[in-house]
Amino acid sequence: MLQMMNDELSQILHQNGASLVGFANLQSLVDGDMIFGVSVATAVPAHVIQSIQNGPTLEYYKEYFRLNQLLNRLVTLGADFLAQRGYKAFAQTTDAVVESDDYRTVLPHKTVATRAGLGWIGKCALLVTKEYGSAVRLSSLITNAPLECAVPINDSQCGNCRACTSACPGQAVLGKSWNVNIDRNEFFNPDLCRKAARELAAKHIHKEITLCGKCIQVCPYTQNYLRKETVPPHSEQL
Repeated sequence: MLQMMNDELSQILHQNGASLVGFANLQSLVDGDMIFGVSVATAVPAHVIQSIQNGPTLEYYKEYFRLNQLLNRLVTLGADFLAQRGYKAFAQTTDAVVESDDYRTVLPHKTVATRAGLGWIGKCALLVTKEYGSAVRLSSLITNAPLECAVPINDSQCGNCRACTSACPGQAVLGKSWNVNIDRNEFFNPDLCRKAARELAAKHIHKEITLCGKCIQVCPYTQNYLRKETVPPHSEQL
């Protein structure tokens, strides 16, 4: 019965634009009875990622907000689906999530995603997935619906890779690997990231926004995704 609800919810979210959907047990992270999470990811189109090799573009800027709105609709749709079945659910939309002065939220989308087994946190502090690298936007919802949950990912799978460390224009990536017990500031400096990203956005697209994308573009897992998207289908059979 639980798996049936998982499957139905996952199918609805994928049909409406989700690229990845995962289910998480958040019991150790939240108060109250809404201890289950649904993580939703949408992939950034390959051609958009390819365009930011030298810095953010207007196309990337527009896609960033388009995907945010899509994710808002998806997690709201998911919450409505669960509410119609008699459960409590809260969609962590961009309007609902409040960021603190040190760029933290109470329950980060990335945390829900790692608990849902969708990926791990890269050295650049972004979620890395095997399917799309870090070329994803994320959202999540929490609920008291007893969902069938995935095995969480507790350790980095980046190994000795230093691609994002070397490429970061702000030297914000400190080169240390993530695990579930490490604080973000031990491996990533958000202030350096914000400063460099805002300078790049001002230079390339004349916008006052924290937008860079270099770490996303150089990630080997992202590069694998880009190659799969750009290889003509018939060439794989040659």
